[in-house]
Amino acid sequence: MKRIQSTFVRLQEQGRQALIPFITCGDPRPEVTLPLMHGLVEQGADILELGIPFSDPMADGPAIQLANERSLSHHTGLKDVLNIVREFRETNITTPVVLMGYMNPIEFMGYEQFAIQAQQVGVDGLITVDLPPEECDVLLPILSDHQIDPVFLLTPTTSKERAARILSYCSGYVYYVSLKGVTGSNRLDVADVVEKVAAIKTLTDLPVAVGFGIKDPESAQAVARVADGAVVGSVLVNKVGELQNSETREIVTQVSGIIGQMRIAMDQR
Repeated sequence: MKRIQSTFVRLQEQGRQALIPFITCGDPRPEVTLPLMHGLVEQGADILELGIPFSDPMADGPAIQLANERSLSHHTGLKDVLNIVREFRETNITTPVVLMGYMNPIEFMGYEQFAIQAQQVGVDGLITVDLPPEECDVLLPILSDHQIDPVFLLTPTTSKERAARILSYCSGYVYYVSLKGVTGSNRLDVADVVEKVAAIKTLTDLPVAVGFGIKDPESAQAVARVADGAVVGSVLVNKVGELQNSETREIVTQVSGIIGQMRIAMDQR
């Protein structure tokens, strides 16, 4: 059983939901990422989404755009991301790591080479924001051969027919984007999330994780009542930005502390 699947099975047996923080690799500087990954796990993260820095992150709002800029100012590339995952696996072999980003860096490296190296270092899943299902027939078999789960996004405007098609390509879990617009925008509409998650669950047995709009323990707890996981991104990245000139220990303590508070709230739902 792959790491993502076994994580959701364990959490289901415990009656708990996955807490999935997102951070941009190399933000605010490369040496912060590894201790931050460990700090997030220590505070209750179940799966880590690690952003691949890219110069034109079109689905992301200002916070994550700035995170990409800070990372790229240190010339952080896909090979650096993979090296950090390799270092993480030296002491953590159980927490799934999902890379999230855009196709350009993967295209540049080459699908096969990316999949080989990703499997070697211990990557478990891949979210490619700008890869539509109509164009994934080449990449998906390669990912499958190397035990990497392709995780796809569904949005509030995805039709039932298109959702079914997207889900047929998906494994590991489904990422439901709960808000229209870019990351960090608007407020979470819990009633709408309840309806949409229920509809998705009629189409798939995969766990459904909800992201966008989860900014505090209350919203994390609300999502935990209706979904299998909560993805937390912009609030963490904003905090990294606020602390970008601070020592690594301070960044890790404060950012992972946000996840610790959410973990408590989700377990008390």
